[in-house]
Amino acid sequence: MADTLKQRPGPMRLIDATQYPLPLPAKLSILHRVSGVLMFVLLPFVIWMFDTSVSSEVSFEAFTSVLSSPLAKLVVLGLIWAYLHHFCAGVRHLWMDATHSVSKEQGRSSAVVSFAVSLLLTVALAAKLFGLF
Repeated sequence: MADTLKQRPGPMRLIDATQYPLPLPAKLSILHRVSGVLMFVLLPFVIWMFDTSVSSEVSFEAFTSVLSSPLAKLVVLGLIWAYLHHFCAGVRHLWMDATHSVSKEQGRSSAVVSFAVSLLLTVALAAKLFGLF
């Protein structure tokens, strides 16, 4: 009878989540959430930018002088990345929901496309923001 009884498992150990590599779609999903939070946090800055850019000519001059600093350009670049990444990942999710494409291969390839499109658009707008063209 003792031979037929199974051994009880020992105490559960905590799993170190950093030892498992995340697949690309998981990284995209995490960054989708991060970009949404970043856009929410920077919403007062966006409202300020819009308000000062359309209020008057004097406020527009103040806006352009503040935006000429490298720190402000980096904040705007972060906002540009957040918007483009969130948009591309959102379109990816809508496409996956509409076409019921939930295989690993399609998830990985759509994640690659989403990353590539959002990063290429971010680089293009960064070049425009920093005056390269």
